[in-house]
Amino acid sequence: MTSPQVRTANTAPARRRSALGSSSLRSRVGRLLFWTSLWAVWIAIGLALGLLGAPVSPARADAALIDGIAAQVGTEIVLISEVQELAKPIEDRMRAQGASEDDVRNMYRDALERLIESKLIEGVVKRLELEATDQEIDNAIYGIAQDNGLTIEQLQASVRSHGLSVTEYREKIRGEIERSKVLNAMVRSRVRVEPEEVQALFDKRFGDQRDEGEEVYLRHILVGAGPSAMRDIDTACAIAKEARDKIAGGEIAFGDMAQRVTDMSPEKRGELGWLHVADMAGWMKTPLETMEPGDVSPVIPTAFGCNVIQLVERRGYEPVTFEAAEEALTGELQRQKTDAAYLEWLETLRSQTYVARHGIFNEAVRIEQITGQP
Repeated sequence: MTSPQVRTANTAPARRRSALGSSSLRSRVGRLLFWTSLWAVWIAIGLALGLLGAPVSPARADAALIDGIAAQVGTEIVLISEVQELAKPIEDRMRAQGASEDDVRNMYRDALERLIESKLIEGVVKRLELEATDQEIDNAIYGIAQDNGLTIEQLQASVRSHGLSVTEYREKIRGEIERSKVLNAMVRSRVRVEPEEVQALFDKRFGDQRDEGEEVYLRHILVGAGPSAMRDIDTACAIAKEARDKIAGGEIAFGDMAQRVTDMSPEKRGELGWLHVADMAGWMKTPLETMEPGDVSPVIPTAFGCNVIQLVERRGYEPVTFEAAEEALTGELQRQKTDAAYLEWLETLRSQTYVARHGIFNEAVRIEQITGQP
């Protein structure tokens, strides 16, 4: 269960300077996420992760008779099939992860609300003449391809492999661009962040940070043990040792193995990021004392499972200053306030528009009527 430390290639992220000074400072300030919709997330990263589902077909007059109307939004309609096509890929993943019927039901309701929101936004886009241009769509697609390390041709091939035509994909991009324009025109321009708010957030987040010391960049695999993991400690450690040996032997990258076997946030591929040594648990500190960058630890049994860690890099700790964090914290507060203002504006828009949910999408719906499952 204990094997010697093995050094693998040091694949620490390259250091890049920015307004926050270094990548570690930026990571401690936090990843500042822009508010986005379900489809925006899928468009930006879904191709790289294989999450895109079937296309949403345009609504047709004859389809409304055969298909059925889920909701009416002003003079526009949302078809039942549109809700199903938007929600079905998510439902499949939820059920595979053991989601309850209530969770699935709520997800379908959220999908309908997302489509209702889209109809409301479309109306505003037309009234304010905020339509996305072909050049804006081209620029957005080029940016998505770059972010995912793809050429335009590779991106288009990936789109087709997930059931969308390039034209349908461009329409989804168009919708998100127009939605962003509405957000800028109706909400973001009226949001203001005060200096004292930025200072308060800095004090809350960094007020008790350490002044000095050492920090390490770690990767981590946890194979859980116990009743919740449905395996005993010996089985967990055997899985962890096999994973560790394959990583150390160069058969597979740490991130790829973590995505397969770890029970802690597999989507993060084992990346823990930068941690101050003084803040780490004892079971981590002990093996790290003799590890060098690139080393993979032996399997470490704990009460909650069996662990494998990789030390990627060491360096001296740099406290975050207000000057370094100010811009990022201001942006974070701006987004938070924009989100809240957008929701308030959207509710006002809903109250001024006739919205009716029909048939099986009324509040008294049973989920099997929507999905065909008991």
